[in-house]
Parts: sequence; structure tokens; C-alpha cells
Amino acid sequence: MNLRKNLKITQQEVTQAFSTGEWASKYPPLLTVDQAAELLRVPKATIYQWKSEGKLTGCVQRVGKHLRFFRDRLLLKVLNKGV
Repeated sequence: MNLRKNLKITQQEVTQAFSTGEWASKYPPLLTVDQAAELLRVPKATIYQWKSEGKLTGCVQRVGKHLRFFRDRLLLKVLNKGV
């Protein structure tokens, strides 16, 4: 039995987790690279590597010379599909 299929996080769970409290202010809907790395508990270099490998398509947008990550999309992709 593949437990990973049963451990999917829903959009509702993500929304609820960030609706109030410390997490809501610490991790806004649009994240910097530092915030994304901290949220996922991975080094910044890993975030950049995943981005360059195309693993974060649909989760990231370049704003000038900066990357911004859509928090909810990032969590759903990483936690449900893996990278």
C-alpha cells in the first residue's frame, strides 16, 4: 500500500493553516526565496536548484531580478507531488 497517495494536503488545509496567527504574518501569500526555503526547511540553494530544473513550474514568478513564490501552490506541489 502506497501511503503517499493517502497523505495529500488539500487547498483548504493550506488556507486554514495560514489564515491567522504567526504563520499568516511570517509566510504571506507571495514569498521570497528566503521565506520559501525557511517554510520548506531546505537550503536556499535547493530552492534555486529545483527552480532551474523546472520542478517549481507554476509556483514561481520572476519579478525584475527577484523570484517570488506563490505559497499555496508551492506547498501543494512539494507536499503532494514531490520535487
